Amino acid sequence: MTTFYVVRHGETEWNATGRWQGHADIPLNDTGRAQARRLAVRLRRDAVRFEAIYSSDLQRSWETAAIVGEVLGIPPQPLPALREIDVGLWSGLTSAEVKARDAELLARLESGEDLPRGGTGERFADLYNRMVPAVEQLGTRHPHGTIGIFTHGGNVRALLLYAARENHQAPVRKLHVGNTSLSVLNHTSHHWELHVINDMTHLAADQHAPDMMSDPPDDAERPL
Repeated sequence: MTTFYVVRHGETEWNATGRWQGHADIPLNDTGRAQARRLAVRLRRDAVRFEAIYSSDLQRSWETAAIVGEVLGIPPQPLPALREIDVGLWSGLTSAEVKARDAELLARLESGEDLPRGGTGERFADLYNRMVPAVEQLGTRHPHGTIGIFTHGGNVRALLLYAARENHQAPVRKLHVGNTSLSVLNHTSHHWELHVINDMTHLAADQHAPDMMSDPPDDAERPL
């Protein structure tokens, strides 16, 4: 059995201002770095021992993984398949700007259609189809290990949807994935189990942490 600790990156300024990021390489802001440190302290307190840490190569995810890896004594490895969805021409725009520019396309996405973000980007299915096989391969590579996966909101949801595909009661389809949220999944060759979903209790004691439900939607938070 492989145990996956799946983490969304910490906050960026574009998260804080509600801008679609996609493949734009935006760093963590000070809040995001503080969130990553709190997650690292929690994992060390819980005596989590990673056999390996894999991260999206975008710096907001990589920096989150590096902060945690430094505390736990294991450096991250880049895995480009863990990148956020490509949002095409919407990168850098707020949701209000996207609506003003592409109201029809946004409305179709919000109604449940899976279309290329920003007209030229990826569909959620594209993200799903590159994320899931990459994580399955990690399970084969580390058949008895505990693995850290540092990635993005849409990617976390893609993996949770895959893991819960036979459990229609699992509350993941419309889940908002918070910054540095932690989800824990067990994987065998034939089965996935969801043990923890979107846990942000490491932020709860931080009076300076942002409201956990106030973040703008992740770039890929649309139905599959």
